[in-house]
Amino acid sequence: MKVKVISVLEDNYMYLVIEENTREAIAVDATVPKRLLEIVKKEEVKLTTILTTHHHWDHSRGNEELVQLCPGLRVYGADERIGALTHKLTHNQELKFGAICVRCLLTPGHTLGHMCYFMWEDNCPDAPAVFSGTWRCFFVLHTPRSQGDALFIGGCGRLLEGTAEQMYRSLNETLGTLPKETKVFCGHEHTVRNLKFALKVEPDNETVKTKLAWAKARDDDDIPTVPSTLGEEFHYNPFLRVVNNLYVGITYRIYTKEFWEGHLQLGGVRGFL
Repeated sequence: MKVKVISVLEDNYMYLVIEENTREAIAVDATVPKRLLEIVKKEEVKLTTILTTHHHWDHSRGNEELVQLCPGLRVYGADERIGALTHKLTHNQELKFGAICVRCLLTPGHTLGHMCYFMWEDNCPDAPAVFSGTWRCFFVLHTPRSQGDALFIGGCGRLLEGTAEQMYRSLNETLGTLPKETKVFCGHEHTVRNLKFALKVEPDNETVKTKLAWAKARDDDDIPTVPSTLGEEFHYNPFLRVVNNLYVGITYRIYTKEFWEGHLQLGGVRGFL
């Protein structure tokens, strides 16, 4: 399984996942059709499937055009508001595309119909991946990976439709229990701002400081910071570090309902930077 990271719009990512035996490809959050089809042509693959994490325009607006341009294209998602949807998904539903296995993980919070996609290949030494949309991070399985607007590198997505409790469970129970080697592919490049917030939460966390310096350097050179791994996220992502007393020397407010409702309702990390 090969993953192509495609930067589009102001700070979005869409992804092309290639099954290297069949040369068929899956697009995750197909936002800009022209750019996507340029990569499809360059890689000499056939686009057969779109996996959409949620209905927001910056993750799904290319679906209708691509269905017209690519007859037979299948569009998967969990929300009927997704344009050109052909296959509605349910939590823990599994799909298979050649050697690529996909487990669909419903992660309400940013939207009620937000779906992350955990991908891997059987009998493959590579790590899986998760595509998390607005996590601001994304995991996929190879070694596993994921993407969307649920989990981001160092942060998570805004609460727009769901509750703080739903987002907590999506992050810490649904995504947080995936294999630690899972590669995280998120839907936006918000790593620097996320880690600035993480440093305010844990000013003595050396891992956060190191990761932030690294992310700033990547940002200066216009290089994506994706993917991270789930195991790495547990060292610097404050929305994952609330579990099992992982914070040491941090004020008790980090565990409270007010922390989740305040930080997430005001726009996640963005509301506090």
